Amino acid sequence: MLFGMSPPELRALLQSARTVAVLGAHPNPVKPAHYVPAYLKERGYELLPVNPAYAGQVLWGREVVGCLDELEGPVDILNVFRRSEVLLGHLEEVLRLRPGLVWLQSGIRNQVFAQRLEQAGIPVVQDRCLMVEHRRLLG
Repeated sequence: MLFGMSPPELRALLQSARTVAVLGAHPNPVKPAHYVPAYLKERGYELLPVNPAYAGQVLWGREVVGCLDELEGPVDILNVFRRSEVLLGHLEEVLRLRPGLVWLQSGIRNQVFAQRLEQAGIPVVQDRCLMVEHRRLLG
């Protein structure tokens, strides 16, 4: 099992996903919070950037919103670029959003956050780069 699901299950989820919300999206192209989502955009995913510091700006063809509650429509994957210690501050928003998968990028782990989401039926991947795993599983 990989991240609580088998590689075929994770591959199927990545193939069926269409929308990726990016919590902590950043306009600087040298930051992972920019180039990882840019990679996903190039692979056909619709990106929904979220960062109060850049709200109103445009990233990947979409206006940045200030919080998850401002997103409209279903979110297949929530890709998180926020420090581990601030994740619990986003918990209620994430539970309201109900994404199909929450992906915590490399270096980001919070067991309490992950357990609360998994108890609500939302799978979580911790401390892995979505771009690296996408390449590995889908080429």
